Amino acid sequence: MKLSRMFAATFVAVSLISMVPFASAADPELVTLFNGQNLDGWHGQPSGGPIKLAALSKADLATKLAAAKADAEQHWSVENGELVNDGHGVYLATDRDYRDFDLRLEYKTVAGADSGIYLKATPQVQIWDTTDQTKFKLGADKGSGGLWNNSAGAAGKDPLVLADRPFGEWNEVRVLQVGARTSVWLNGKQVVDHAIMENYWDREQPLFVSGPIELQTHGGEIRWRNIQIAELSPEQANAKLASINSDGFESVFNGTDLSGWIGATDNYEVVDGAIRCKKGKGGNLLTEKEYGDFVARVEFRLPPGGNNGLAIRAMPEGDTAYQGMCELQVLDSTSPKYANLDPRQYHGSAYGMAAATRGYLRDVGQWNYQEVTVKGSTIKVELNGTVILDTDLATITEYLADRAHPGKDRKVGHFGFAGHGDAVEFRQVSVKSL
Repeated sequence: MKLSRMFAATFVAVSLISMVPFASAADPELVTLFNGQNLDGWHGQPSGGPIKLAALSKADLATKLAAAKADAEQHWSVENGELVNDGHGVYLATDRDYRDFDLRLEYKTVAGADSGIYLKATPQVQIWDTTDQTKFKLGADKGSGGLWNNSAGAAGKDPLVLADRPFGEWNEVRVLQVGARTSVWLNGKQVVDHAIMENYWDREQPLFVSGPIELQTHGGEIRWRNIQIAELSPEQANAKLASINSDGFESVFNGTDLSGWIGATDNYEVVDGAIRCKKGKGGNLLTEKEYGDFVARVEFRLPPGGNNGLAIRAMPEGDTAYQGMCELQVLDSTSPKYANLDPRQYHGSAYGMAAATRGYLRDVGQWNYQEVTVKGSTIKVELNGTVILDTDLATITEYLADRAHPGKDRKVGHFGFAGHGDAVEFRQVSVKSL
């Protein structure tokens, strides 16, 4: 069973609760996750991690859930509208899974406490006793709010500033999560800035698409209140991603016509501010300008079964998957007609050479956000905030159907789209030369 659906299939949905709007009407609405009266919408989380839990039989999972429920009842309580843990027992998790969200909460803890907030069932936004010198070697002196389980030296592991309030005072936390991109504010100060949160449970794989929010606790009493979350729509999530390090990008599509583009211009059209491949048509639509090392950003929307590609360092003539550096697949990987493809043919893959991680596309018909970074022979693909491909084409010697890619070492070429007869759409196309 998919991890993103395991908890949704196992637990009942959160009951209807009050809505509190953001300050800006353009932002989504915050939903209260803790009603201040009981643990409705929450459950004791069995130990072992989501991968192991997903592998259990229904009977074994039910047994673990029952034991975790009994444990939670011993160590979690509600006092004066506050969610209280005595420093022991299982963690508490939301019944629902979340993908892209804005989480707000407050916590108050005691000396010696060591806690945290799991995002998508993954550790963790760290909560420290920043005065405990025995934990300075672990980073406690740097403050709370960092992604403590990221690898040493990775962005986000240590908070940017020390922002903790003294014991006895409430701390305010905000977490903005888009894909694997995590930003954290503690008491109004940003302590993590769009860092990639690593998958603690399997560091060879990206962070899960979705998962529950968990409140970790051990080492001392901790209290929580005002726990709220706003789920981001695809449009809101894409806008957040587009705002990250946006300096230096130049739009290569004016939203009106195909000025500045060459190649199969007759096979594409501009509809509602987007470039669309005409159904039954295809070919390469390329920028007039050529690029060496660059970063490209684009939003795309797939029809059911849609197939297209991003042309990387392409030439005006020939198949960009072979004559250009590569074609990065743009594909409805969920379509039954593609069920038996080679892994190097699914979305985000360098076609025929390097396979991207699957499962991070939005639902068919929704706009996706993709960033592609090309440096020398390396390519990195970030889809909806999650890195799904990070490869060096110079190291690849095995190809799909043993068909070589003579253009893979090309140092410069055009950027664009490689149509294959489906009405795939592209918008917000911008490129930054490196």
